[in-house]
Amino acid sequence: MGHVGEVTQLLAAAQQGEASAFDRLFAMLYPELRRIAASRMRQTDQRLLLDTTALVHECYLRLLKQDALALNDRKHFLAYSAKVMRSVVVDLAREQQAQRRGGDLAFVTLDTAAAHALPTGEAEVLQVHEALQALGEVDPRLVQVVEMRYFVGLDNSEIALALDISTRTVERDWERARSFLYSALQQG
Repeated sequence: MGHVGEVTQLLAAAQQGEASAFDRLFAMLYPELRRIAASRMRQTDQRLLLDTTALVHECYLRLLKQDALALNDRKHFLAYSAKVMRSVVVDLAREQQAQRRGGDLAFVTLDTAAAHALPTGEAEVLQVHEALQALGEVDPRLVQVVEMRYFVGLDNSEIALALDISTRTVERDWERARSFLYSALQQG
């Protein structure tokens, strides 16, 4: 059986409550999850006190706590994992910001042309998170496009396939999302 078919079967078994299926799925996708985490951590200053391995393991623990994961395939699993990783980074930034109350801040940047104009630090992690939440209120699909591109590293054609939309729609969504986030981060 191919890798893709095996992932789909393991997802189905995990959703049916087979505990070992989730562990096998996670082990099979571990290299891809590490790539996602590494991509995420390249955007994060070392002072955030989190490394790639810790981020993947925290993602695993959070996914285990989910009662019902409605994930159909590898791309959905990886996209959801990226969302969980974003949540881990945001939670850690909030925790560290609360502990320091604005002291020596970590640096996180958004992978867009707007990145050069953005503030730095844990505050930025929270600003990006809040901007994505606001974007989700406007159009939840735009947030999916950002997460899949920025956090998972999928290209436009892979995102189009995962969301069942055209590549041109993904391109338009990406531009709309970038514009919205740029504006939201400039106001923040």
